[in-house]
Amino acid sequence: MTRTVFTGADVFDGTGSAPYRADVAVEDGRFAEVGTGLTGDETVDVTGRTLLPGLFDCHVHVLGVAPTVAERLGEPFSFQFYNAIPNLRRLLECGITTVRDCAGADLGVKQALRDGLIAGPRLQISITAISQTGGHMDGATPSGQWVDPYYLPHPGRPGSIADGVTGVRKAVRRSLRMGADFVKVLATHSGRARYESTRFTVAELEAVAEEARAAGVAVAVHAYGPAAIKDAIRAGARSIEHIAYLDDEAIALMKESGTWLVPTVAMEMYELPESEVTTPEAAREAIGHQDDPGQDHVAAARKALAELGRAHRAGIRIAMGTDFGNTAGDNLDELRAMTLAGLSPAEALVAATSSAAELLGLDDQLGTVTAGKRADLVVVDGDPYDFAALKGAIESVYMDGGLVYRRSARPVQG
Repeated sequence: MTRTVFTGADVFDGTGSAPYRADVAVEDGRFAEVGTGLTGDETVDVTGRTLLPGLFDCHVHVLGVAPTVAERLGEPFSFQFYNAIPNLRRLLECGITTVRDCAGADLGVKQALRDGLIAGPRLQISITAISQTGGHMDGATPSGQWVDPYYLPHPGRPGSIADGVTGVRKAVRRSLRMGADFVKVLATHSGRARYESTRFTVAELEAVAEEARAAGVAVAVHAYGPAAIKDAIRAGARSIEHIAYLDDEAIALMKESGTWLVPTVAMEMYELPESEVTTPEAAREAIGHQDDPGQDHVAAARKALAELGRAHRAGIRIAMGTDFGNTAGDNLDELRAMTLAGLSPAEALVAATSSAAELLGLDDQLGTVTAGKRADLVVVDGDPYDFAALKGAIESVYMDGGLVYRRSARPVQG
């Protein structure tokens, strides 16, 4: 058994403590020891670098999402699976070694990763996102045309539309039968005028949660509006996806129940004039996020960031997620967005490491640089708190002690 020691770096261990100088020993894919003066069979000199645990993104769509209806309609059905290959690789380039796919990826994608046919993070999958008729995943239009071809049913991905207690029970069971690791349910639509008029009932949400509990899996709930958020929390949601229109009662319920928040606020940040990020939201994720005419996007973005700050101050548990499909490797912008909302850089990194691992039920294996845990490690050649420059500062990434990404050349500083 080879013992590899990373020497000379500062370690951000994922607990929120300030980085400290230490050597890190890895054996058989796990952290064996963290301390000073360690020796081993092989040495990796990382002097002047910072070591991070492997990062998490708890809300992605690795198959990607074409930004316009015309482009989606023009893509062959199988293209989505090939499109996942570069998307998964870009996640590794961000130092992200574990992701939760919140609709789209099926068991075949997960097996391809496991068997080494393609490179990417380890994956938890919901396969589909359960939606009501007229809801977020219902692509029907008044013209009678179905305009959203992504995530269409196929033998490994059951249909997402379900209504009534019996209907949602069957939808959960179908997803679990095809290998889902958790249940994703769309409690509401996302169109600002429609999220109150297209909602699952409390009884339907409770049925989803009951089926999930019976199978020993968690429920992630996409919910817009305080009423739906509170319904989802009371029904037993483990996480609320997105940050949209919390009220004081919803925050109090989340705090009391320990429900997690996966805020996905980077896309909100892009709307701010001062963000200095020019890539439009539409180029990242457009599925079902219909806008109301005349909506003030800047005001909505500022409100979302302010609500995340309020939830953070209230002690709500937060895990990093982006909701990105075709990410172009911009997932680390979520860290920047969280700091705009009031989290410290260390708190943002905790949301992407130990907190995210806890949400996904992997905290006994991942999320911190701790002896006995799986050796996912990110080597950063720069300030780990400089999130605007963090992706370019990632020098190498390890999963289970094995190198999965190395920057080909040191970027020019300027």
